[in-house]
Amino acid sequence: MRSKFAWLRPHGQPWKRGADRTVFESAWIQVTDQVAIAPTGRPAKYGMVGFKNLAIAILPIHEDGSITLVGQYRFPLGDYSWELPEGGSPVDEHPLDGARRELAEETGLAAAEWREVMRTQLSNSVTDERMIGYLATGLSEAQGGHAPDETEAIALARVPFREALEAAMTGRIQDMLTVAMLLKGYHMAREGALAGALARAMLE
Repeated sequence: MRSKFAWLRPHGQPWKRGADRTVFESAWIQVTDQVAIAPTGRPAKYGMVGFKNLAIAILPIHEDGSITLVGQYRFPLGDYSWELPEGGSPVDEHPLDGARRELAEETGLAAAEWREVMRTQLSNSVTDERMIGYLATGLSEAQGGHAPDETEAIALARVPFREALEAAMTGRIQDMLTVAMLLKGYHMAREGALAGALARAMLE
């Protein structure tokens, strides 16, 4: 009988790292010029972006099945983005502490219940950035309220879960952490991984 997920095992040889040189560094990233040996045995040069924070994404679900999104202009592409509450958690910090902080700062909410539901690699061909996603329920107003960073001009919207999911599936929401977490929430609601009343409210 075939073992489930047996196809996930790696094959061949991994990349081998050689000398590296830092070409740029900031408080958030380090860009290195890397000498390497490819899995084929051929020498290669590799430019890699190393991240000093874990990416954190939070799916905050209210009892009525709605969720809270944040809207803001993003610098790299110069466009406006509706997203789940997100942020960075220093690698030496417990990611749940970072998630609690980001939810409070960006939305003014606190959650009674937290559940890690996703781990992903973001653009793993050129960066080592990883994401941890949390589902947050039992929402209430956080002590201190909404307190974004000094560079963040954030708008808030509380919308039905299915409406947010439709916006992601039709390209109106393009932030990948948000798209992935909305799909995860939908899968959990459909597969019985959430409380029945909450799942029904989300799927209405």
